[in-house]
Amino acid sequence: MLAREMIGTHPEVKGNINDALIRCIEECYSCAQTCTACADACLAEDMVKELRQCIRLNLDCADICAATGSIATRRTGSNEELIRLTLQACAAACRMCGAECDSHASMHEHCRICAESCRRCEQACQAALQSMAA
Repeated sequence: MLAREMIGTHPEVKGNINDALIRCIEECYSCAQTCTACADACLAEDMVKELRQCIRLNLDCADICAATGSIATRRTGSNEELIRLTLQACAAACRMCGAECDSHASMHEHCRICAESCRRCEQACQAALQSMAA
């Protein structure tokens, strides 16, 4: 859990670690990787034409998740408003991508796995948002 260790050593964090935000950062990076892999797997399917929206949402979600993980990791200065906004966008992207992948989950195992990852990331973003409101 290097994110926890690194953020815990940050001079402005002073050891006061937000566990919900750490979990969210980890889920964001995991979801970004999963969505990228799902998009690639969709491109390899015979029915690629029917998976265009899934691929598009996979790639959008991967980009938003990676950006959210990066922004949430940076703790210098007062960037909490931006973190909140990116967490909201990430949760929305994960909700949309997860729903799309879920609609293909019975035919494609990679879509089932991706839908689960998106749900975990969406939940982690929501929990991080709640933890920051306190």
